Amino acid sequence: MAEVFHTGITDEKKIREILESERYFNIFKWCDSAGTAYPVHTHPHNEVRWILDGELHIKEGDVTLKLLPGDRMESKANVPHSAYVPKDVCYICGSK
Repeated sequence: MAEVFHTGITDEKKIREILESERYFNIFKWCDSAGTAYPVHTHPHNEVRWILDGELHIKEGDVTLKLLPGDRMESKANVPHSAYVPKDVCYICGSK
């Protein structure tokens, strides 16, 4: 199950520095418009999503995680999940 950490950090530069120090790679900023939905899928690596602004919902099984600015979510490789954007969102992504 994915973990959510309420860091309170929304500074993009600081987030990138933290993720680089934790050996994440392929770190980039991604933005989606309200109403965007991603069907159930997986990733081949452990993934992090760190919300800069807006709101993102991630669903794993029967659990929906609501991510707000400053929230950091870590998910394990190959775990099926879907995503929905109720409010325009921008976040930092990374793989490990």
